[in-house]
Amino acid sequence: MKKILLAVLLGFPIMVAAQNNEAGKQEKVKTGWNLGGLPVVAYDTDLGLEYGGLVNLFYYGDGSLYPEYLHNIYVEVSRFTKGSGINRLFYDSKHLIPGLRVTSDLSYLTDKTYDFYGFNGYEAVYNEAWTNDQSPEYRSRVFYKYDRKLSRFTTDVQGNFSNGRFGWVAGVGLYDYHIDTVDVDRLNRGKSAGDRLPYVGGGLYQRYVDWGIIDPGEAKGGFVTYLKVGAVYDTRDNEPNPMSGVWTEAVVTYAPSFLGIGSRYSHAKLSLTHRQYFTLVRERLSFAYRLGYQGTLWGTCPFYLQPNISTLYLRGATNEGLGGSKYLRGIIRNRVVGDGVAYANLELRWKFYRFYLLKQNFYLSLSAFLDAGQVVNPVSFEVNFTDDGHPESDYFSSTDESLHSSLGGGFRVVMNQNFVVAVDYGRALKRSDGIAGTYVGLNFLF
Repeated sequence: MKKILLAVLLGFPIMVAAQNNEAGKQEKVKTGWNLGGLPVVAYDTDLGLEYGGLVNLFYYGDGSLYPEYLHNIYVEVSRFTKGSGINRLFYDSKHLIPGLRVTSDLSYLTDKTYDFYGFNGYEAVYNEAWTNDQSPEYRSRVFYKYDRKLSRFTTDVQGNFSNGRFGWVAGVGLYDYHIDTVDVDRLNRGKSAGDRLPYVGGGLYQRYVDWGIIDPGEAKGGFVTYLKVGAVYDTRDNEPNPMSGVWTEAVVTYAPSFLGIGSRYSHAKLSLTHRQYFTLVRERLSFAYRLGYQGTLWGTCPFYLQPNISTLYLRGATNEGLGGSKYLRGIIRNRVVGDGVAYANLELRWKFYRFYLLKQNFYLSLSAFLDAGQVVNPVSFEVNFTDDGHPESDYFSSTDESLHSSLGGGFRVVMNQNFVVAVDYGRALKRSDGIAGTYVGLNFLF
């Protein structure tokens, strides 16, 4: 797969143009509205040309609370010419309703090649050669993919108890999934003979349906209403990139049968996340870590919801894993999917350069990280295997699940402490988890 990615901060000249290093000087207080933007142009052999961008608006009012904002509005519209795309509107504020934090998201996400590698980590075989069009074993670049459309609306409300550090959260999420095999004919339009995708009977997804691993009742997706309740403990000194403090949350999400999903797939999940931040060098160097667990408390979770990780603050268009940009950087997306998963992220962050440019406060940051995770409670299923020209051992391994790990580094451009342009590069430590990944987006990981 050939991919070219260009990401440029709107109104942000090349860094060498900034001559006035403001290290050690007091940051200038921002007032009123502040805008950050990121246009994206990309090309993918299978998905076509990507075009679009995002805008992030922060309102600081009279500046008395800076760097805290009063309102945060985020809009993203981008799409590939072959149909994949992101359409997202996000809002966050602690001041819309006095004493409460309101976070809301409205999105329509289309992914013509959504990753699917089976369940339970290493118990599912990933054969890299099958997706490499230069390999004699090549089957298709989209063998481990399916077509997914997701319409989503979520609203969460957070309030504090008397001491201000302990809080509660309640929310609702509406998810409408439409799942199908990859539309190979559409992706092949306009391609030369050498780039065309072969038809392989729907790839791994269709085989899981045929073998009875994915039930017909969940195979095409469905409508799900999640009711959310939880508690949070938060002592961070700065939300976008804390130098000290703790941010811990416990959330239960419940999908009742009478709100769309049906009795067969009614279920509840528990998500526990602990994050902690330490200052190593004042205003310069910090260490941060995140520990997390998510598992099904009762019921049966449909396969298309298993990658979704519940959180109180959605930092990107999706919050899915394990594997990919949000949890295990450098490991292929959705490599680690189970009924219960655990993960850890360790990260050193260095703010190495500060300056004031175009009436905005900037700093640059480098990071080094270690990510790890694994399935701790597997998805249970029986296989009615039928021969497709490959033995069962090409799909299912006798190897027990174990830790999936990656190493990497990142770079951040941060404007007014809140608008964060992020680039991360990670490498998987085992070839059966992929090779490497580069991710361009917004925000620190946690």
